[in-house]
Amino acid sequence: MGKWGKNGRMYAGNSFKYLPRYFPTDEDEIIEKTIETSRVTRVTKGGKRSTFRAFCIVGNMKGAVGYGSGKAPEPAAAIRKAVNSAKKNMRIIPIVKDTIPHEVEGRFGTSRIILRPAAPGTGIIGGGLVKAICACAGIKNILSKSLGDNNPYNLTKAIFDGFSKLRTLSMQAKLRGRKFKELLWWGEKAQQ
Repeated sequence: MGKWGKNGRMYAGNSFKYLPRYFPTDEDEIIEKTIETSRVTRVTKGGKRSTFRAFCIVGNMKGAVGYGSGKAPEPAAAIRKAVNSAKKNMRIIPIVKDTIPHEVEGRFGTSRIILRPAAPGTGIIGGGLVKAICACAGIKNILSKSLGDNNPYNLTKAIFDGFSKLRTLSMQAKLRGRKFKELLWWGEKAQQ
């Protein structure tokens, strides 16, 4: 089967466009974390041109997080471009009691990540990228396991794919066109 999957094409995952967008204001305290800076070279007929590529995560620690990348001749300019790109790409993630509402699996390309809610006091259990994204988002307790490719770009998109599948109970009730109490197991008894 390999990376091409059952249908003969690569699995690119659920798009995170289903998460509501967040537009930061000047009063917001935005945390910026640089995940990776690397030097890239392109060959022209005049010789080699080297530029820098940066990949950054931004968040407000209240449920909004975004990622972006930028390229420039200098590392500082590339980081600035990546941060601006990430601020334009911020999404709101559902958080319940400092953790995620339920277990979810995110996929993008050959990267897979399993995210599980954790009890209070557990902390962020996961690799460096997961810790950075969850800290920027304001998630304090979470368990994660990364499977497959650990490329930061693909893994970030896999994490956001997992976030896009998260639903709180109130969101689920709204999607089904029901009241919040009807989804609770004691909801039927309360109505009688």
